[in-house]
Amino acid sequence: MKKILFYTIIIAIFLISNVSSAFAGQGNNQIGINVLLNTDITDPILASLGNYGRINDLVYEIDALTMKIPERNLVTIKALPYVAAANPDVERTGAPIDTVSVSNFTGGVSTWDLDAINITDFGTTDRQVAFDGAGVYVAVLDTGLLDSWRQYFPQERIAVEYAKSFSGGGGEQGNVSEQPNKWEHDQNSHGTHVTSTILGYQMLPRQINGVAPMATVIPVKVLNQNGSGWSSAVAQGITYVADLKDGPLADYPVVINMSLGGPSLDAMEKAAIDYAVAEGVIVVASAGNEGSAGMGYPGAYAPVISVAASGWVGEWTAASWWRTLDVPDPTNALDFYITDFSSRQLSGQDLDVAAPGSWVVGPYQVNSGQISYYYLGGTSMSSPHVAGIVALMVQKNPALTAAQAEAILTSTALPLPPGCRNVNDGSGNIVEFCWEADATGAGLATADAALAATP
Repeated sequence: MKKILFYTIIIAIFLISNVSSAFAGQGNNQIGINVLLNTDITDPILASLGNYGRINDLVYEIDALTMKIPERNLVTIKALPYVAAANPDVERTGAPIDTVSVSNFTGGVSTWDLDAINITDFGTTDRQVAFDGAGVYVAVLDTGLLDSWRQYFPQERIAVEYAKSFSGGGGEQGNVSEQPNKWEHDQNSHGTHVTSTILGYQMLPRQINGVAPMATVIPVKVLNQNGSGWSSAVAQGITYVADLKDGPLADYPVVINMSLGGPSLDAMEKAAIDYAVAEGVIVVASAGNEGSAGMGYPGAYAPVISVAASGWVGEWTAASWWRTLDVPDPTNALDFYITDFSSRQLSGQDLDVAAPGSWVVGPYQVNSGQISYYYLGGTSMSSPHVAGIVALMVQKNPALTAAQAEAILTSTALPLPPGCRNVNDGSGNIVEFCWEADATGAGLATADAALAATP
């Protein structure tokens, strides 16, 4: 009996020891966190936080910092009296060669997506709106641009003097890259395709129109070469653009496009958006590609103008349909659908409008240095359509605020009531797309209606 009791005690001690070791191991895991303070950053606060881990970056404009800490210390840090919020860094997913011979693509070929939002009309090179984005800066927070970007875009349309690259995150040293030209050595192509929707692009001998072809794009690299990154880097990119608006770009309208997102709202990212909006920047972001699982952030955050992905029933119904078929006018809701991947709005999330995000053509290289073009689908493609429309709106009225721009877009959007459409999927198959009211926001954004309502 004593021997049985002895072995029972030994086994219990062994199990407790293993459980304790497991919890200790878990608590000692090093994680990257973002900390938002409720007061200014001071030396005593930094000294106090230093007791819980390593401090990486300081963002004084929004009283935020990044740290690398043992996981067990996060609860303690959250409870500190000077901490407003703290959370693990959240993952976010989304060289000179020849120059383009023209300075803009205002006379370029019309494509279905620009026809759909009434920027252009098939059969004419004349734009259907009186604005082109001149004098407006659009910061594209993305993967940066390909080495060959000068073969796609006019040099005059890219603000190389303000281009920037942010690296790190996730607990690494997430500061500004020391490589000054890293923003133009992307291997992913995502940022280049997004930029092409705003500016238009050169397609061999043909010029393709853009939503705001005379806007000036600021490439801000916040995603790495595989198209992913961290919210801490995104927050620093947003803050950088807000500082430009508060400094050298004080006299110019500034718009941010973020074709990226993740599953939760980061406190540091939220503070950066609030700071940018307060400085007069208008922020546009993709809704996400998670379907019924809900929207991504920062797009779902209310001050951001979020964009769902729509498609056209005329897709793949003729050869070269994307640049040869006319989207009928006046705009008819029955001609459009919401893609199945476009994120639906869940409780507590804010979806504003929809824009073309199915089968959008643009520069996309699968082999480094080899010029190529691909159809891409995603809310990453729909977001720059709306960012471009906003650029036209603030060209007309530079004093327009983010809240005013959102209100105009939502009040003038073409409603897309719940329904179904039969669409060619590109392989000859007819696919039915169906959606409910949680998929569309206010409906399809159109440039002519938004501009008409802009004071």
